[in-house]
Amino acid sequence: MKRFSSICLLLYLCILPAAAFNKDVFQLLNLDYPGLQQVKEHYANGKYEDAAQALLAYYRNRTDIINPNIDMKNLHLSDRERQWAEEALEHTFYVHDGYQPSFHYGKDINWRYWPVKDNELRWQLHRHKWFTPMGKAYRLTQEEKYAQEWVCQFMDWIKKNPLTEIDKEEYEMTNKAEVTGSAENVRFAWRPLETSHRLQDQINQFVLFLPSVSFTADFLTDFLVNYHKHALHILHNYSAEGNHLLFEAQRMIYAGAFFPEFKEAAGWRKSGIDILNREIKKQVYADGGQYELDLHYHPACIDIFYKALIMADVNGFRQEFPHSYRDTIEKMIVFYINVCYPDYSNPCFSDAKRGGKSSDLKRYKNWMRLFPKNEQIRYMATEGREGKLPENLTKGFPNSGFFTFRNGWDETATVMVMKAGPKGEWHCQPDNGTFELWFNGKNLFPDSGSYIYAGEGEVMKLRNWFRQTKVHNTLTLNNRNLETTQSVTRLWQPEGEVQVLVTENQSYKNLRHRRTVFFVESTYFIIVDEASGDATGMINLHYQLADGNVDIDEKQHTLTTRFDNESNVKLQCFAPKEIRTEKEEGWYSTAYRKRTERTAVAFNLNKNDEKTVRYITAIYPFKKQGSAPRISARIISHKPDALTVEVKINGKKSILSYTL
Repeated sequence: MKRFSSICLLLYLCILPAAAFNKDVFQLLNLDYPGLQQVKEHYANGKYEDAAQALLAYYRNRTDIINPNIDMKNLHLSDRERQWAEEALEHTFYVHDGYQPSFHYGKDINWRYWPVKDNELRWQLHRHKWFTPMGKAYRLTQEEKYAQEWVCQFMDWIKKNPLTEIDKEEYEMTNKAEVTGSAENVRFAWRPLETSHRLQDQINQFVLFLPSVSFTADFLTDFLVNYHKHALHILHNYSAEGNHLLFEAQRMIYAGAFFPEFKEAAGWRKSGIDILNREIKKQVYADGGQYELDLHYHPACIDIFYKALIMADVNGFRQEFPHSYRDTIEKMIVFYINVCYPDYSNPCFSDAKRGGKSSDLKRYKNWMRLFPKNEQIRYMATEGREGKLPENLTKGFPNSGFFTFRNGWDETATVMVMKAGPKGEWHCQPDNGTFELWFNGKNLFPDSGSYIYAGEGEVMKLRNWFRQTKVHNTLTLNNRNLETTQSVTRLWQPEGEVQVLVTENQSYKNLRHRRTVFFVESTYFIIVDEASGDATGMINLHYQLADGNVDIDEKQHTLTTRFDNESNVKLQCFAPKEIRTEKEEGWYSTAYRKRTERTAVAFNLNKNDEKTVRYITAIYPFKKQGSAPRISARIISHKPDALTVEVKINGKKSILSYTL
């Protein structure tokens, strides 16, 4: 075992024992709160050190407040968490999965160290993700070095990252890159999201480290004063909208519930509850989709609403949430079940990362606690050992613009998920009409993802590349990003041998894109793209496949995969006018700063007048190499509100049509 760092040992021995208690804490606490009588008596008599010792004894013996995030009877430290705890002793901090191995922040910790100019790297440093693993390591090993080092780092952070007293206008200025000095540090160390992250996790650390001899009465007073500062900062600087606002509100509920001894605790709790009760109506569509239209943040938002309700349950204030709040959470879970693949992975639309099965199983097990009678949730939580599958296969969510064509629920199924909805929030990308296609255990058309969030220089260039409309499975004009992302569902027909979806987006000021998807015999897809308006220029129809061998026939406008497993696809494009098949740069990302090269093509044609341009794309999944079918397709008739297409698969003719 490594010993904790020499610099923090010096600080601990020479500074911490000499530090006086912070008597400001007694002005922040309601000393009439049940159990604090002795604290109040000592304080009233001017015996401040005795009051601090009594306060520590109170918390060490408190049993009526429950933290549902820590199960002390079943405490587990994963190998990964153990590594974070060990490395943290030497000031090598786990900050972000995208930057591994972790960076060393110096013997004398430099909290402003920014080795890569990615904002997330610096923001997430201030979430202190290694503190809770250190607490678990302490509890499981009883080795005091973890607690000593945690106290040292905790106090070091407070000293070096003061919350500068700035007014609201100045605080809002901290989001601008040119801000420097202490205000610039506030931008990273005290962004409300990071502040709320600490507010939540410090509850866990409080529980884990409280028995330690390093957790002195003096330290407790500093801890509580600092915690109070965090809560007040969020209270007066909530984010304006989105998942950040939800996270902050949920964590304020935690603060008010776990530390009811603070005078303002009831107000903190009420503030968070009021926001969640309001935002669950605003941020969640009637069909259960969350308005950022990102299938990574969707389950994260479910967890936010869920955690708030569980904290209310175990601490006796469930009645402060209406029944409709619980119903909406259930609707969000059903939505998520229907837009994910049989292996529990999610499409990577917008800024989404691809989730893992283990993390989603844990989620479903948690959600099942709240909805024990929902057979679908039970099925997902138990991997099918209990519960029932949804009765539906194909399922649409027109309010949020997600549509799933599905012929089964097991890994051999064919599943297409299409995104064509309203204007999303910050995490949404200009990708209306795009889709992913799962077949027989493989994602054949993975979305581009996001790769990275925001930062300076090259970091922002990388983010912008992955956000381009042209790197999605949809249509552009002159390869430009969409000007409007406000799709309208014109027709949704989820039943029968041919299932039909028609969506429309005014992609550019003078060009409207209508996309029709036919799911034929639960086997293959015919997509008709219509570009109408008086715009002129190059119309580009983009498709991005998975990584692997792909044969491209530029004359027949055909892509045929030669993947190693039995999950392949043939794509062929048809148009009345001459089109050109051109290869493009292709990448996709399913995790932060991880990307994979893949085949990407565009089918291009010139639009010289106001006439509508129409493409037909046949997408036929198949198993064995060499068994791709012969395909032909043509438009028989078209009107503004109707379309008829003839398709032949190995000579077998099908007539597909819609009427709006």
